[in-house]
Amino acid sequence: MIKRTPIGVRVLQYTFLVIAVIFALYPVWFALLASGRSGGRLYTLSLPGMFFPVDWSFENYRFMLFERPYLTWITNSFKVASITTIFSLVVCTSAAFALSRFRFKGREFFLIFLLAISTFPGILSLVAIAQVLTAVGLFGKHLGLILAFTSATLVFCTWNLKGYFDTIPIDLEEAAQIDGTTPVQAFFLIALPLARPALAVTAILAFMTGWGDFIFSSVLVPAPDTVKLAVPALYSLANSVSVPWGQFAAGAVIVVIPTVLVYLALNRYFEAGLTVGGVKG
Repeated sequence: MIKRTPIGVRVLQYTFLVIAVIFALYPVWFALLASGRSGGRLYTLSLPGMFFPVDWSFENYRFMLFERPYLTWITNSFKVASITTIFSLVVCTSAAFALSRFRFKGREFFLIFLLAISTFPGILSLVAIAQVLTAVGLFGKHLGLILAFTSATLVFCTWNLKGYFDTIPIDLEEAAQIDGTTPVQAFFLIALPLARPALAVTAILAFMTGWGDFIFSSVLVPAPDTVKLAVPALYSLANSVSVPWGQFAAGAVIVVIPTVLVYLALNRYFEAGLTVGGVKG
């Protein structure tokens, strides 16, 4: 017999959950409200206006899209994030599969070395990366930034994919090779399709690294406006006198939209248990 939770306890639980949801979602809702206030205001003296779009206006969006090179910044960010995602998937998938399937000298040391690298904050490598990119002539260029972002995703994405490849029975690939496929064909036809959930997670993480970064983007690609990315370019809206909060909020709302679309596009690949029952006996 299942013991029912007392009504008082359930009320407290749901009250806590509602408060937690409001606490998590209100900052996003507040930014959306601020993006619709005219005059660059962050707050309003109207109490209903702090929770509802009382005096909504699209002036800030119009200013960002048509009087600022914001579409150029968005395009630059999307290009950098997309190519970073492709590079990360190619490199990390290959490395993770090799670490999962092959046994070679130095494999354990390499895995421990990757973990050791992950303990250091990425910001510590900024000066070294800037010097390397300057030496090879890629400082201030999108390709240099893409390489920096790709290197930042290697450790976690490789470990994430390696762990997932470990859960895929090698018997499936061996059975495919008995049927006439080569090891490379077995990798593309068997391992990769079964690893779609891990690939989707890796793609989102790599895309977010290239899309939402501020420090690396602002340092490695400082100028001009035509090559800036959206997030660091938002900071350039402020000056020593004032901050156009309405425009800043409108830009922030626009920046969020592509990440939501990418998540929705990859959401259907978040599935588990693909190999359950794939090997019997």
